[in-house]
Amino acid sequence: MAVSLIRVEIVYALPQQQTVLSMRVSEGDSVRQVIEQSGILQQYPEINLDSNMVGVFGRQVKLEHALVDGDRIEIYRPLLADPKEIRRRRAEQAKEEGRADKVTGGRPDPKRAKK
Repeated sequence: MAVSLIRVEIVYALPQQQTVLSMRVSEGDSVRQVIEQSGILQQYPEINLDSNMVGVFGRQVKLEHALVDGDRIEIYRPLLADPKEIRRRRAEQAKEEGRADKVTGGRPDPKRAKK
């Protein structure tokens, strides 16, 4: 019985560099199998499949996800900071600087009497 091959890409991006690998793999291979076969783990030892999330075309998937022809596997780096916390700090700074209303957090209302 002949093994059917499909074409997939593996993508990993750093701030100043991106790597795109194109491979032919067996139909039905999982994301984990293809990443391990690609050699990208040796090229970037900081990738840890137990902690890094992966996706296919921007949609997060599990490592056991079966691939189909044309899929692009994306290996995501961990976030450096929590986006919610950054937004919270920016809002507090805007209040302190007078760019935001101290009560509502929205834009200051010029019609509202200042106390």
